[in-house]
Amino acid sequence: MKKPIKEQKAVMIILLSNIFIAFLGVGLVIPVMPSFIDVMHLSGKTMGYLVAAFAGAQLILSPFAGRWVDRYGRKKLITAGLFLFALSELLFGLATHVSLLYVSRILGGISASFIMPGVTAYVADITTNKERPKAMGYISAAISTGFIIGPGIGGYVAEYGIRAPFYAAAIIAFIACFLSIFILKEPLSKEELAEITASKKDTSFVGELRKSLNPVYFIAFFIVFILAFGLSAYETVFSLFSDHKFGFAPKDIALIITLSSIFGVIVQVLLFGKMVDILGEKKLIQLCLVIGAVLAFVSTMIMSYLVVLLVTCFIFLAFDLLRPALTTFLSRTAGKEQGFVAGMNSTYTSLGNIIGPALGGILFDMNINYPYVFSGVILFVGLVITFVWKGTAQNELTEN
Repeated sequence: MKKPIKEQKAVMIILLSNIFIAFLGVGLVIPVMPSFIDVMHLSGKTMGYLVAAFAGAQLILSPFAGRWVDRYGRKKLITAGLFLFALSELLFGLATHVSLLYVSRILGGISASFIMPGVTAYVADITTNKERPKAMGYISAAISTGFIIGPGIGGYVAEYGIRAPFYAAAIIAFIACFLSIFILKEPLSKEELAEITASKKDTSFVGELRKSLNPVYFIAFFIVFILAFGLSAYETVFSLFSDHKFGFAPKDIALIITLSSIFGVIVQVLLFGKMVDILGEKKLIQLCLVIGAVLAFVSTMIMSYLVVLLVTCFIFLAFDLLRPALTTFLSRTAGKEQGFVAGMNSTYTSLGNIIGPALGGILFDMNINYPYVFSGVILFVGLVITFVWKGTAQNELTEN
């Protein structure tokens, strides 16, 4: 029986802070990137390659990180991830040549592949099935809050220089790493980790990829991919879409994104657990896919600023609820294989983050409405697939 969250308040605060800090660090640098590009004389193509380097490193390392979480423990992967994240931000701030920027982004991708599976598996270890939806909702809210607050803090810190936000992110991450080393304790004993490792000693990377195709896992993993694909494609072209179609100023776009994110965080923190209790993960996932698909198509037909704000709020909310719902379902399905599931979750997310922005940009160049039409179709395909999703395994796991 897992210990209640109430007995793990300090641990949960540290874990949520780690996730928050990682995404805060990502958000911190957003306001200075245009100026940084000018100073470093970087082309748009180079920036695209840097984004791909981050996502590619995360994609490649995530399956291995999932295995290492089960082999070496949750704490070691989390602290290693925070240290690498801090190092990557420091290198980016110090860089005077593009080669060091690539090194920085690759380290950043590796750090992300360590932190997310480590935290997700840790939370699954210390929560019961009943408590887990609320805990996963808190993780998703921490991610969203980091994105919300990051750009604002970054803009303020940038007053001290365009490299200052990178240094600030590095310092915060180093502090989080230090605190985690001394406060976090490994939730599983050496014997439990050894038992998990022994049961997977003949499992290869290819074997785990093949295992992810098991119907019990794959539909959820495929929807994880769709979520990452749809959200990254949507966010990549949103600013351009809003500028070209509506003529919105940067502050108008920023206000839409900020208000939509805050709305999502509030619902995640206050209502997500209750929604899972009432609907269950599967029905909640289906509801979010319906909302996302319908509003993706609606986005191509609206013109009013207030309507755009309203539609964006609910699209972001659908994505924000999908993430913890999928994570909760997968963690319940995983049993003792939390590392495997968390690693593959990160792998499919990375794959979506690579393909989504690239395809979204190509479709945008063809027609500004095409990215949203295509996203709507993909989300609808995901919805159809959920109807062949076997619910028996989920129900049995939920009862245990």
